[in-house]
Amino acid sequence: MKTVAVLVGSLRRESLNRKFAESLARLARGRLTFRFVEIGDLPLYNEDLWASPPEAVLRLKRDIEAADAVLFVTPEYNRSFSPALKNAIDWASRPWGQNSWAGKPAALIGTSPGATGGSAGQNALKGVLSVVDTILMGQPEVYFTYKPDVFDAQNNIVDLSTKAFLSGWIDRFAAWIARMAPSRTSAQDEAA
Repeated sequence: MKTVAVLVGSLRRESLNRKFAESLARLARGRLTFRFVEIGDLPLYNEDLWASPPEAVLRLKRDIEAADAVLFVTPEYNRSFSPALKNAIDWASRPWGQNSWAGKPAALIGTSPGATGGSAGQNALKGVLSVVDTILMGQPEVYFTYKPDVFDAQNNIVDLSTKAFLSGWIDRFAAWIARMAPSRTSAQDEAA
């Protein structure tokens, strides 16, 4: 089963995007394995720190490189994406020649309580993800308006139409990963 590194752009304890991502992870069981990547402990990007890179940065790069794909889950901050996510993207794209994002199949999703479901934040992030060389899935897009009645007390998706829609999105993402991610076995065989 393919592994997905999940980066949630909101660091808030009660983050709707974190809850949404956790709901998706449960819905994806049996098709994809979601591994949440910690980004809240990363220092602000500073090129000088590469002289002795912080362990949090090295862990971030390892987590991304070990995954078959990446899922970016972003809130909308001032019509853009979060600074925490931008910081993680910058760290993992460096040092020069060691871009952890290069060639990774990726998808972008997010939620907000507003009617546009975080669309401006996602659209702002798309340009950055292409620059760091992810292979971004273009369709289907999900601009999810977060409504508490769609979830149960354990944050499982209980609304049947929402569940069907998001399950279809997961199927498309799994197919995208299968098509774009090189097989780890064949890559290892070629290296031997």
